[in-house]
Amino acid sequence: MDGASKEPLRKDYYKVLEVDYDASDDTIKLSYRRLALMWHPDKHKGDNDVTAKFQEINEAYKVLSDPAKRLEYDVSGCYEIDQYTLREYLAKFKGMILTCNGLGIDHPSSKWARHLRELKPH
Repeated sequence: MDGASKEPLRKDYYKVLEVDYDASDDTIKLSYRRLALMWHPDKHKGDNDVTAKFQEINEAYKVLSDPAKRLEYDVSGCYEIDQYTLREYLAKFKGMILTCNGLGIDHPSSKWARHLRELKPH
């Protein structure tokens, strides 16, 4: 299978709206309004790239402003690690990362630390 036949990656709507992955509804709305004004096609007559960007912003807002659609998007979103900086990755997946121990998934380093504490010097 060659690279050209791969399914295209989904857009990261949080990046499109320039908000954090845990952004509040108000933050999403404010960012949407700012970007929609900036990229409105009436301000850039005849520029197809601007029209495409404006449509992308509207598409992102349509999903992230609706709680049910946002949850569905977050659950089925793209998880391509190489698309994100470390800061973005940690922001996007911090809920999952922080709840692993709450779900009973023991991190290997905690076992190692416990083992080290149990060792007594001779």
